Amino acid sequence: MDLDAMRRTTSFEHDGLIFDVTDQGPLDGEIVVLLHGFPQSSSCWDRLAPLLHAAGYRTLAPDQRGYSPRARPRGRYAYRLTALTGDVLALIDAAGAGGRRVHLVGHDWGAAVAWSLAAARPDAVATLTALSVPHPGAFLRAIFTSRQFLMSWYMYFFQLPWLPELVLRGIVRFAGPRFVDGLASYGQTKEAAARDTRRMMEPGALTPAINWYRGMPFNPPGRLTPVTVPTLFVASDADPALGRRGAELTRRFVTGPYTFHTLEGIGHWIPEQAPAQIAELLHIHLATERPERIW
Repeated sequence: MDLDAMRRTTSFEHDGLIFDVTDQGPLDGEIVVLLHGFPQSSSCWDRLAPLLHAAGYRTLAPDQRGYSPRARPRGRYAYRLTALTGDVLALIDAAGAGGRRVHLVGHDWGAAVAWSLAAARPDAVATLTALSVPHPGAFLRAIFTSRQFLMSWYMYFFQLPWLPELVLRGIVRFAGPRFVDGLASYGQTKEAAARDTRRMMEPGALTPAINWYRGMPFNPPGRLTPVTVPTLFVASDADPALGRRGAELTRRFVTGPYTFHTLEGIGHWIPEQAPAQIAELLHIHLATERPERIW
């Protein structure tokens, strides 16, 4: 019997839902929770995670709410940020963190969850690393003060019922290769773009993913709460979905130690496009504070 395998967290339950988890790296290493975004899954960390394992870290990469087949509640209210952050706290508890704070790394929507959790529960978070997406408060201000309003057009479109699903399924059905090429033009490899497209077109997968956007009106004012834990924010200068203004405003929402880094020539898919650069930044950032036992 493989005792190490028995100690791995391959799934956890929260709110009546069952989530799939990829648990890798040294079991006695400090825990790094990796949170993916839209329209991806935990596989987006496949190039970065081994670099963290080599440095002695254990990684927990869940397929988040709506992405795990057994964790797809109906209705947009189920995808509000308080529910999403609750999922991550349940994962930390299920993994038996031993009362130690964990390192949070999030990309895209995963970054929004990480920002929110770090702000609400600094007692559970040793460090925060956000990739691509700025602090929710900074993003909200950027929406009303810059071209971010136009860059985020798809968020408004996704508020509509059933039509976004109909349009996306039609595009993939009739222009599949060109749709994949379109994703790849923003920095993904064609293989990764095809992988994510196939996953989103699986029965029951698309609506829950879009419901993350539909749940935005239910997010509480607490999303404007500053972050006090050591924070690394990494943006990229070739991201078609996110402008510079939100990145510039993020510093106002971090009262703890803060590092901002811009990747040149990188699109939106930072974990897959620049894993070595992110691993190097994390090697420094994660060492800024050792998780201490807090419960």
